[in-house]
Amino acid sequence: MFGVVVVGLGMAGAVRIRDLQTPLASSAAENLSLKGFVSRRSMEDQQGVKQISLDEAVSRDDIKVAMICTENSSHEEHIRRFLEAGKHVCVEYPMTLSYKAAVELCNLAQQKGLVLHEEHIELLTVDFKQLKRDISGKRLEEGTLHFTGGPMKPDFGFLAFSGIARLTWLVDLFGELTVTAASVVEEKENKYTKMTVQLLTKDQKSLTWIEERGPGLARVKRINFRFDSCSMTELPAAPREAVGLFMQDLVFFAQKLLGEVPTEGLRADQKRILHCLELADRIQQFSQAP
Repeated sequence: MFGVVVVGLGMAGAVRIRDLQTPLASSAAENLSLKGFVSRRSMEDQQGVKQISLDEAVSRDDIKVAMICTENSSHEEHIRRFLEAGKHVCVEYPMTLSYKAAVELCNLAQQKGLVLHEEHIELLTVDFKQLKRDISGKRLEEGTLHFTGGPMKPDFGFLAFSGIARLTWLVDLFGELTVTAASVVEEKENKYTKMTVQLLTKDQKSLTWIEERGPGLARVKRINFRFDSCSMTELPAAPREAVGLFMQDLVFFAQKLLGEVPTEGLRADQKRILHCLELADRIQQFSQAP
């Protein structure tokens, strides 16, 4: 059994506590045992789980795993502290707000023989899985992914990092990408931001990623992918799955802890994660260039 602490008690942290309390039957997640949660706020027991301090979570021998569910700006600090204490880490995306820091943390985890897992539930949604099946074997000519949503909260980082789920979609669908241009329009008084990114596939096909945030904007993904044989302008419908997204991710993380994920799978996962963070770094540089 791996003793676990959940750090951060927002929506994701609460879901993690729930799933750890009731893991999927006969899955690797049954090897995780929740020992407590950490929060900046002084709180009562949550779902029967007691609050402990960060120092206690880091020092306790019966805690082997930390699940980081805090604001993006604090991910790096928390990951580093738990890795240095010899704990495995699962962190909500993005792992860090810089590519360099992510590489350092991945190297630290490898040196210590620890698992550093970045959650990506967007790859587990039924619409994405169906989309990936639908485009299999098709050759992309050009495409656009346009995401809209409410204003970003403080401490969530530059849009390319806070919205890295969409970038991860594009990389998982079309392979490694190159940034050719990026720009950001920001109206601070209206809490509105819009980032437009131009990308190229290895086959030199054009992809546009638009991330738009502001009051009153519905949380929606819009696609327009043109292939050699057809075009797709709507996400495919797919039946809902019985196992929730966070539970699917929890099982995958537990499989990594148990050594049940093949080495090539671990390498591919880390390669994709670091490539997306490197792209996010490049996008930020393009957007902030004079």
